[in-house]
Amino acid sequence: MNAGRIRLLLIDDHPLVRDGVRARLETVTHFEIVGEAGDATEALALVARVSPDLVLMDINMRGANGIDLTRQLLAQSPQTRVVMLTMHDQPQYVIEAFRAGARGYVLKDSPAQEIITAIESVMVGRRYYSPGVADALAQAAAPAPDLTQRERDILALLADGLSNKEIAARLSLSVRTVETHRLNIKRKLDLEGPASLVKFAVERKWSGF
Repeated sequence: MNAGRIRLLLIDDHPLVRDGVRARLETVTHFEIVGEAGDATEALALVARVSPDLVLMDINMRGANGIDLTRQLLAQSPQTRVVMLTMHDQPQYVIEAFRAGARGYVLKDSPAQEIITAIESVMVGRRYYSPGVADALAQAAAPAPDLTQRERDILALLADGLSNKEIAARLSLSVRTVETHRLNIKRKLDLEGPASLVKFAVERKWSGF
């Protein structure tokens, strides 16, 4: 930072969104908007040119999503902080964003003051995520009730997209045994249908972040 100013780069493929965010942030005297980008190529070139302190970035963009772009950006400019500014409140997006190196996660419908707080928190070394995603994160992080270690192993492999046959091969079990474990898991968790089981599995897998 230069003389206490925080130099910000806005990355979003919707110009109207960038205009709105810029209007909110320009009211803060110690914020300086040093550039805007609408896609990954433009963003990486701008980061190299203007060396922002912090990037506000959407997840859905042309060319590369914001999570992949975060990895690329931080590989190029490790000192830059990244705060995701998105409509996605699902826990998997939040967790994947932090895994990629983001330090903050704010929902686009948040009050202006929350975006400001997120930027300032991240710039002093803290993480920040919107209260709007806290409940979803807490639910995803909750332990699976009364599952055996084998059942947890099967859930983790389901989260990786493996079929019953592939899980059976990986764990040296019969397909019938895997199917029995899946039925037991569904019964214990009071879930109906394979889709709900896989969704639960994915959330528990990601919650290992």
